[in-house]
Amino acid sequence: MKDNKMDYGLEGKVVVITGAASGLGLAMAKSYAAIGAKPVITDISQEALDRACEEIGPNVVAYLHDVTDLESIPALIAKIESEVGPIECLINNAGKHQKKFSDEVTDAEFQSVIEVNLFGVFAMTREVFKYMKERGRGSIQMISSMTAIIGQPRVVAYSVTKTGLLGATRTLASDFSPFGVRVNAIQPGFIDTPMFRKAVDGDQDRQNRILTRTPLQKYGHPQDIANASLFLASNKAEFINGIALPVDGGFSIGF
Repeated sequence: MKDNKMDYGLEGKVVVITGAASGLGLAMAKSYAAIGAKPVITDISQEALDRACEEIGPNVVAYLHDVTDLESIPALIAKIESEVGPIECLINNAGKHQKKFSDEVTDAEFQSVIEVNLFGVFAMTREVFKYMKERGRGSIQMISSMTAIIGQPRVVAYSVTKTGLLGATRTLASDFSPFGVRVNAIQPGFIDTPMFRKAVDGDQDRQNRILTRTPLQKYGHPQDIANASLFLASNKAEFINGIALPVDGGFSIGF
């Protein structure tokens, strides 16, 4: 059902969301569909994509794709542009988490996180920008993390990549702005998703530390991130560029 409470200026516009078959990506895709945008979702599981499409409704287009397959990205973006339409917004949501004590992380494990969270993000961004540049407009979003600004234990590869996205956001915003393309990041706090549950289930001490440091004393919901994404992509945020927006219940300023 279309939400008529706010005109985001995105009706009929194509919004590409990577890793959108579950969690934050799925919540964002549902929200964009609800305001009349045309979400294009990608993920590595056809079964998960099929389930997501059933939840999102008829206005979604899905492509089976792995962002670590860098050579395939130019063809994917060209296909979306020709089959679905001009890409108005790219949301780099696909990500890989790893919870392991730092001296136990192998080179291969470290690299596997970087390939998803940095290499894939940059390649997608670069290829989408080439089309946005010609049109003189567009919005690109990075999904970073609280681990980019706090010293959270046992997530070294994840924190390195999510910190890297903040630097990329600032540099790409500087590069792309003369062509009318904005780049922003969202820093989700601790959001109740399957990935989050996998990281904290069985670790009551970590859960207690999260909640006691969060002034709102609760976990976030995927819809909280979707709401922030809608705003940053919309015509209400046309002068917001190069920022990292915490959506964390106050965690980043908690005592």
